[in-house]
Amino acid sequence: MKKSLATLLSRRPPPAPPPEAKMAPRQSLKIAVIPGDGIGKEVMEFGVTCLESIASIYKIKLEFEHFDFASCDYYKEHGAMLPPDWKEKLLPFDAIYFGAVGMPDLVPDDVSLWGSLIKFRREFDQYINLRPCRLMPGVPSPLANRKPGDIDFWIVRENTEGEYSSIGGKMFEGTDREIVIQETVMSRTGVDRVLKYAFDLALSRPRKLLTSATKSNGISITMPYWDSRVQEMSTKYPDVTVEKYHIDILTAHFVQRPKKFDVVVGSNLFGDILSDLGPACTGTIGIAPSANINPDGKFPSLFEPVHGSAPDIAGKGIANPVGMIWAGQMLLHHFEHREAADALLKAIEAVMARADAEVVTPDMGGKGTTKKFGDAIKDEIWQTAIKNGKWKP
Repeated sequence: MKKSLATLLSRRPPPAPPPEAKMAPRQSLKIAVIPGDGIGKEVMEFGVTCLESIASIYKIKLEFEHFDFASCDYYKEHGAMLPPDWKEKLLPFDAIYFGAVGMPDLVPDDVSLWGSLIKFRREFDQYINLRPCRLMPGVPSPLANRKPGDIDFWIVRENTEGEYSSIGGKMFEGTDREIVIQETVMSRTGVDRVLKYAFDLALSRPRKLLTSATKSNGISITMPYWDSRVQEMSTKYPDVTVEKYHIDILTAHFVQRPKKFDVVVGSNLFGDILSDLGPACTGTIGIAPSANINPDGKFPSLFEPVHGSAPDIAGKGIANPVGMIWAGQMLLHHFEHREAADALLKAIEAVMARADAEVVTPDMGGKGTTKKFGDAIKDEIWQTAIKNGKWKP
């Protein structure tokens, strides 16, 4: 086998302390801006300008620094996705604002992804992946008879171990005896810290409902262990209602009864599946944001849209900037700037609700451009601030 469990564990950093439920708002934030590839370069401009606008109104100091690595162009020039000192360069930042990675015509996807985003997640211990599933105005849900407000929940995914441990290998390759094994790794530290984050999130919401994804009726070792840790953690949160669903029936309920859910927590694999299915049920998979979070604050957290680099439309100026701007809203929310984050989300929703065909991009049935859409959201931020007395021109 290529890697043993003992080898992997010997290389792991010491366990991090349990995350705090909340942190005090910081009035000054350092943000590393990495546009990456494809449409990431096009939408990033509007993510930054919208963040700058909202920061000016709410008196938040944002310091941006741009980096050209973690892109396929950088790889073609340097033979690697990242420079040798990338970690030292990014450690001083509070957050990474990331566009997209991947240009398969230039660099194989496994090289570009594992050489950038996966490195960030693992070496910066971004053990929480957080995705909103929210039915937005102006976006028709593929599910019948759903309207904005009907679907609004969060998916919390374990992001650094589990089924994606990379432990395993091949034996007797190319023969009839060929064997391929990949191991699932669940540590008490790894499971408990993602569960604590999910319980804290559920506790902060009005419904106080947590749904755990499992498959303990088929996966006989790791999933019963997951269930036992959920049960143990629940004793510390008596005000949170906990429901357990096997992953197969849970996916069906996402489609049939999405209004039921509030906070959903899952292992790396199950969370990965659900965090795409959830936004797809709202029709927003192309505009959804994602956060890879280190709740302890020891390392920077990363905020990105989930749409990818979209090489087919890159350079055409028609990419939808909402995912990038919404990711910025998640950044503000993570650092406890709740009023500013709410204002930014309302600006996004207001522009989407108008569904102006001259503004919204072709993916939403319009004729607009990235610039028109992004500028409309920025203008909405300022106009609303003036109307509400938050800003005097």
